[in-house]
Amino acid sequence: MKKEPGNLTLAGNANSTLEVSSRLQEASTVQAKQERLLIGLSLLTLFVIWGSTYLGMRIAIETFPPFLMAGIRFVAAGAILYLILRVRGAPAPTLKQWGGAAIIGFFLLVGSNGLVSYAQQWVASGISAIALAAVPLYTALMMGVLGRWPTRLEWVGLAIGFCGVVLLNLQKGIWVNPQGAIALLLAPLSWSLGSVLSTRITLASGLMASAMQMLLGGLEQLVVGVSLGERLTSWPTWRSLTALIYLILFGSLVAYCAYGYLLRKVRPALATSYAYVNPVVALILGVGLANESFTLMSAGAMVVILLGVALVSLRKKRET
Repeated sequence: MKKEPGNLTLAGNANSTLEVSSRLQEASTVQAKQERLLIGLSLLTLFVIWGSTYLGMRIAIETFPPFLMAGIRFVAAGAILYLILRVRGAPAPTLKQWGGAAIIGFFLLVGSNGLVSYAQQWVASGISAIALAAVPLYTALMMGVLGRWPTRLEWVGLAIGFCGVVLLNLQKGIWVNPQGAIALLLAPLSWSLGSVLSTRITLASGLMASAMQMLLGGLEQLVVGVSLGERLTSWPTWRSLTALIYLILFGSLVAYCAYGYLLRKVRPALATSYAYVNPVVALILGVGLANESFTLMSAGAMVVILLGVALVSLRKKRET
């Protein structure tokens, strides 16, 4: 039986449509797999790199003054990222956005990162990481002052978490130098305040905001360092220089790009899950590579703080 030409055309079109649909589905599957791989690599990057920055800072300040080291790190990283974004077509920030970046950069970098660098002259890198793990606890309280008070479960988490903070500060080694201990107590408070203010201040979007905060916050750190009398009295060792370069390239540039990618691709609760892993990574690296002491009280404090943070974050995860 002879087929009509019209039927042949319809059959050919149907086959072509099915073939195109199949190819599109295959391409979509490949793209989804690549995206899952990038998400996994980005999470691993944050876990390892941001967990290792505490040891990196400890090594860098062996021959660099703490605030000058932090200032050099963030001015360099911020300038590089800003130039890359502008070359790629990002619009120039407004004066108001620069002002907002200066405020947030002060709280995040001078008041938090700078104080951690300062404290690490006397306190182990792993202990510093545990102290910073309390940031979500302070943030929850500050959000309450602005009208969003914690739920019952969050109050339980706050109580447990702050018991961990007290347990951490009961260790004799932390209070060998009161200045370092006080700096370590103030650092998470400053980061939390900066994080809360960032939701109410005009900032640039995405990575541009990070670049501006690093650039201006780094300049502010340099001013603080010079005001405190910090000076480079001798040429830093290659060990400290290598640590500083690592902090600039990986601790700031690579990690911030990975974090920005995660914020665009996954829910916030997953993007910020590094907060649970970084203290563990910092402790392992500090003990394994720098022979830092690690007591049962430190381990207990870490577990208690992270349990409190998990309870405080539980509602946020449900909401996202």
